[in-house]
Amino acid sequence: MQDILIHYWWLIPILAVVSSGLFTINQGTIGVVTRLGKYAGVKRAGLNWKIPFIDQIYKRVSIQNRSVELEFQAVTIDQANVYFKSMLLYSVQNEHEETIQKVAFKFISDKDLMQALIRTVEGSIRAFVSTKKQAEVLNVRRDIVDNVKEQVDAALESWGYHLQDLQINDITFDEAIINSMSKVVASNNLKAAAENEGQALLITKTKAAEAEGNAIKIAAEAERQAAQLRGQGVALFREEVAKGMSSAAEEMKQANLDTNVILFSMWTEAIKNFAEYGKGNVIFLDGSSSGMEKTMQQIMAMQQMKSNK
Repeated sequence: MQDILIHYWWLIPILAVVSSGLFTINQGTIGVVTRLGKYAGVKRAGLNWKIPFIDQIYKRVSIQNRSVELEFQAVTIDQANVYFKSMLLYSVQNEHEETIQKVAFKFISDKDLMQALIRTVEGSIRAFVSTKKQAEVLNVRRDIVDNVKEQVDAALESWGYHLQDLQINDITFDEAIINSMSKVVASNNLKAAAENEGQALLITKTKAAEAEGNAIKIAAEAERQAAQLRGQGVALFREEVAKGMSSAAEEMKQANLDTNVILFSMWTEAIKNFAEYGKGNVIFLDGSSSGMEKTMQQIMAMQQMKSNK
C-alpha cells in the first residue's frame, strides 16, 4: 500500500482539485455559472461540476413562486387620499436558459428587483386611481387589478418573470372621508327606508281603497237586486190588488151597488194602517166631510185614469 502511494502520490492533488469543482443545486433552484466573469451556462438541481478556479456560481435563481405585500398611498382626481394593502404573487417565467440568463443579469440583487417591482405596481395603481373620484374607487377594485396586471406583467416579462396574481386586500381613506362616507351611507339608508315606507303606505292605501270600492260595488249590486225584487213584489202586490178590486167591483155592479164603496173602504184601511204602524209619528189628515169628499174624488180620478190606460 505504501508503495502504491509512493508511485501515485501525484494523483492526490489532481483528485483534490477535481473534487473541489463538485457542488449541488437545491430543488426549485437553478444555478447560473460564469467562466472568467462571462456567462457559461446553467446548472439544474442535483450534483454538478464546474472547472475549479475558473468557473464560478454567479447566482442561484429560485423558480418557485414568490410573494410580496405592498402598502402605499394614492390620490384620487378629487384630491382624496386612498391607502392600499395588496399582495403580489410572481415567479420566473419559465426554465428556459434564455429566461434564466435574463433573470440572473437584469438586477444586481433581489433587493433591486423588489424595489423596481414595488415602484412599478405603485405607479400603475396611482396612475389609475388619479383618474377616478373618491366615491368610485371602492367600486373599481377589479378594474384596478386588471389594469395593474396588464402593465406590470409586461414589465416583469422583460425581466424574465411572470405575474401570477395581484390581490388588493384593503382600501381605506382618511378618517374625515370615512366619517363623511358613513354619513352618506346612513342618509341614503334613511332615504331608502322612507321611500320603502312610503311605497308600503301607498300600497296599503291603494289596497284599502280597492277593497272599499269593491265593497261599495258589491253593496250597490246587492241593493240593486234587492230594489228590483222589492219592485217586483210591489208590482205583484198591485197586480193582485187590482185583480181583487176588479172582481169586487164587478160583483157590486151585478148587485146594483155603488163601486165607490170600494174606494171608501181603501181610504179607511189606509187610515187604520197609519194608526197601527205609524210608530209614534204624527200624520195630519183632513177629517172634514169636504176633505173626505175631495180625497174620494182624487182617488176616483186616479182610478179613472188607470182605466183609460
